[in-house]
Amino acid sequence: MPDIHITRLLDAANRIILGKDRALRLALTCLVARGHLLIEDLPGVGKTTLAHVLARLMGLDFQRIQFTSDLLPADIVGVSIFDRESSAFRFHPGPVFAQLILADEVNRATPKTQSALLEAMEEHQVTADGQTLALPEPFFVIATQNPANQIGTFPLPESQLDRFLLRIKLGYPDRAAERALLMGEDRRKLLERQTPVLAPEDLPSLQEAAQSVTVSERLIDYVQALLASTRGSAELSGGLSPRAGLGLIAAARAWALIDGRDHVLPEDVQTVFPHVAGHRLHLAGDGRSVPPEALDRILKAVPLP
Repeated sequence: MPDIHITRLLDAANRIILGKDRALRLALTCLVARGHLLIEDLPGVGKTTLAHVLARLMGLDFQRIQFTSDLLPADIVGVSIFDRESSAFRFHPGPVFAQLILADEVNRATPKTQSALLEAMEEHQVTADGQTLALPEPFFVIATQNPANQIGTFPLPESQLDRFLLRIKLGYPDRAAERALLMGEDRRKLLERQTPVLAPEDLPSLQEAAQSVTVSERLIDYVQALLASTRGSAELSGGLSPRAGLGLIAAARAWALIDGRDHVLPEDVQTVFPHVAGHRLHLAGDGRSVPPEALDRILKAVPLP
């Protein structure tokens, strides 16, 4: 049953987002693994469309938050307004109270506003006026981020980056996909006509199936060796945390499920490793984000089980 749902969902998504099957699979992997997704790329390559597509196909309640330099935490969480009829303050929920949140251009907001997402992403709850309010289930954040060298961006703190299970990049489409995009119908109109592929109960079933995917002890040894390699590298300012290790296993399980298997292979770990580790590691000395070639060297240095 999971294979049928996944195939139908990917087929429908690939009809709207052209030439990005791998990115779609990684995005779906993140949601099936119960994680939050960070998409970093240039404007105009389909980051926002991807979030809309996933929300529509999965039948999730969707809210988009455009992050700007003047956005306030209350614009995300909500605000209490005095009600004259009841002579009391009434809380008006913000857009964070949805199943899938698109935090568009999240690094254009100030660090104070960015941090408003921290509790929501980690605890699936928010605190307002001293009250703790639960968020809907399931709850996902897909954040888009422009390159840090663009004007008007505020780098995400490491504590917030660590809340994202995967980071992906879309890049430019290949020539054939771009030509089909230029000659085809507007993507937004296609999306408006698209009906949900999953029923409300299908996503929890996929998530439970992913948690049941077998991970051998030898594969756990391999993951630990990868973690140790990052911690002992003189090239990096710090290594991956146990939370990153748990995320790596969860993502590998979800990737294996999407690939139609009930067990994780070392190749699954290698596939998701750059997307789990890339935004969590920094180069020693200048603190820049670790380049892809450094992640490749780590993978090549650790023997396969």
